[in-house]
Amino acid sequence: MKPTDFAKALSQYLSAYLPGQRNVSTNTIKSYRETFKLFLKYCKHSCGLSVERLSLQHIDEPLVVGFLSWLEHDRENSIATRNQRLACIHGFFRYIQIEDPTGILSYQKVLSIPMKKAPTPAVNYLTPDALKLILAQPDLSKASGRRNLIMLSVLYDTGARVQELADLTVRDVRLDPPPIITLTGKGRKSRQVPLMSNTESLLKQYMAETHLLQNGTQDCPLFFNSQRCKLTPKGISFILNKYVSRAKTVSSIIPDKVSPHSFRHTKAMHLLQAGISLIYIRDILGHVDISTTEIYARTDTELKRKALEKAYPDMISTQLPHWTKDEDLLAWLTNF
Repeated sequence: MKPTDFAKALSQYLSAYLPGQRNVSTNTIKSYRETFKLFLKYCKHSCGLSVERLSLQHIDEPLVVGFLSWLEHDRENSIATRNQRLACIHGFFRYIQIEDPTGILSYQKVLSIPMKKAPTPAVNYLTPDALKLILAQPDLSKASGRRNLIMLSVLYDTGARVQELADLTVRDVRLDPPPIITLTGKGRKSRQVPLMSNTESLLKQYMAETHLLQNGTQDCPLFFNSQRCKLTPKGISFILNKYVSRAKTVSSIIPDKVSPHSFRHTKAMHLLQAGISLIYIRDILGHVDISTTEIYARTDTELKRKALEKAYPDMISTQLPHWTKDEDLLAWLTNF
């Protein structure tokens, strides 16, 4: 069977254009690939379209809108997930309208499909006591427990994304003064984050114990499993959930949902509460725009309350006359 124009374009887009010309990360390519797997599944099972015969002329605005509706209602995806899938489709059609200008009108109709406005989720972060309780759960008599404690400490101290933590190698760690960790985030952008002295000490002990300070280990993963393969984001989440569940049996101060990203939010909130400038917090978290970092300032109601009290400390009086001295009120209550 002769390949269709859609098959050729999609293969070229995923295997050559994205990695070769755009130099996007492996995770980004996986996201695009998963989007089109779902799209082909929708075309086959919900629309009766043969995947082998699917061409670019079949993929129009109504089909894509139907796919997005299927994601929301049949698969019960969130609006954020729906928008992320649409962004992948938009990226493909921006590519194909240049490669195949004959269908540019149809392609631009797909590109005109708008993103849905999604509600802004609340920032989920931990109090210092809750964080200490979770970090107290690993069994330090076991090598895996010591690794997990240090891994979660690094996750908090650096404000790293879980994928950034999983991708760390020995090369990314500098323990000589000043100690820093180099994180590689979205868009292959790297940033250097300073380490607190406690985290530096823990890392030094861990790397000595696991023989990661020897020559020839520069490209080894910093955190690995029993086969010395790097931990995956799912593996890190599983480890964290285990300790969160234990901590919940000890105290009710642990939030209902705690994820590795909660540690990132927690670091940002703690820095903000310590009076650190949003500019520095932005650089530590690796945000491109400071408006992304400002969400933490909007979230911290206690910081707002203290700022208002400092600005207008005596605006409202706390002195009220005692009601028992109000003769008219006493007389009314007596005669009621």
